[in-house]
Amino acid sequence: MDTREWVDTAAIGGNASEELKQSLFDIVIAAAKSIKVRGIRGFEPEIVTRLEWTDVSVLKNAEEPKKVEGRVVCETTVEDDMLNIRGTLHGACSALLIDSCSMMPTALLGLVTTGRADLGATQSMTILFHGPAMIGDRLRIVSTTISLGGRAQSSRCEIWNVTHHRLVASGVHTRMSASSAKAFSRL
Repeated sequence: MDTREWVDTAAIGGNASEELKQSLFDIVIAAAKSIKVRGIRGFEPEIVTRLEWTDVSVLKNAEEPKKVEGRVVCETTVEDDMLNIRGTLHGACSALLIDSCSMMPTALLGLVTTGRADLGATQSMTILFHGPAMIGDRLRIVSTTISLGGRAQSSRCEIWNVTHHRLVASGVHTRMSASSAKAFSRL
């Protein structure tokens, strides 16, 4: 989740239009700003602001050619604040990367199919850890939609160690659409 104030969307690869890339970026920025406004602090901004968007695409689904899927690819380099006590990428940091990146393709697909994006609230996230990544290793995070429904949305995410050509972690993230506040009165 790139939380910089501005990014050159023309420099991001992929087949999505510049307008679509900018809309997605604006949604991610708005979400990040709402966290700051509420005064929530933590390590997330330190790590996710270093993500570089390299590909934003809308592709035909290989299994169901009448459907499309969103795909967003980000890259980052493992730094010391991302490590566990053994000096490898911390599992919680992998979960943070999967959580932050997996919402992007469903938001993208929502923009394409309905004209709006719903970031939703996490219902479940399943993560498998495959191999380590060390300080200085370059990571590629590939996120793709699985489904986008009226109430639930899901995506898969893989973290690849580009330096050593191996899979670090993979996950499936399911989110529910956020419900709007309903007015009520007590009598």
